[in-house]
Amino acid sequence: MASTIATLAITTTITATTTITTTTTTTSTEALYRLLAWLSPAYPVGAYTYSHGLETAVEDGAVRNREELVAYVTAALRDGAGRVDGALLAAAHRAMAKGRAKVLDEVAVLGAAWRGTAETALEAEAQGTAFVNVTLAAWPEPRLAAFAARHPRRIAHAVAFGAAAAAHGVALPDAAFGYLSAFAANLVSAGVRLVPLGQTDGQMATAALLPVVSAAAQAALAADLDTLGTSSPALDLFSLRHETQYTRLFRS
Repeated sequence: MASTIATLAITTTITATTTITTTTTTTSTEALYRLLAWLSPAYPVGAYTYSHGLETAVEDGAVRNREELVAYVTAALRDGAGRVDGALLAAAHRAMAKGRAKVLDEVAVLGAAWRGTAETALEAEAQGTAFVNVTLAAWPEPRLAAFAARHPRRIAHAVAFGAAAAAHGVALPDAAFGYLSAFAANLVSAGVRLVPLGQTDGQMATAALLPVVSAAAQAALAADLDTLGTSSPALDLFSLRHETQYTRLFRS
């Protein structure tokens, strides 16, 4: 496992020099305010309680420093849940924006099924349920409420986020980039606590992940759910083993 993570770290170092191309969006000031609120660590979805298998990776010695933490998060974004979630978010956003309720429902069902382990399913659905509940309470929107009523407690976080973003006028590129940035930031925060690392190392890891997040967001916009696939067996094994890990700080 450690060698796999180390290899990914080398790839990440090379990628960090990639030029990032930005896209102009039409997100209004009010919609941007909502997006920033939803992405805040203070938004009560419980993200801080999940490590996405990272706790076991640290326990096994596969993640021991900043470089290996960056590699772990990179793998999750490129080949694991980040890749799936970005595509689901984009599909949900487009379906909600076009008023295609049936398609949105199909994305919700796919999002609930597309999980490799029990803990990653919990991670997605528990955060999705919390996100829907607090968003409807603070930012009520009838189309989002109707969608949530059709899938009680069964909407993955990425799907809920994409649907809410479309309903509230947040442009898809902004929503995808923001969601994946928060996904990466939460794992870095978990790594800072678990390895442990200093706060400066955490910020350096976040900076190193910028081109990875940017590429993941672009991949999300171009993804086709009919042909999409992922492969992150090491991360899935860490997640599976975390279910029976003797001492745990995190829920996944």
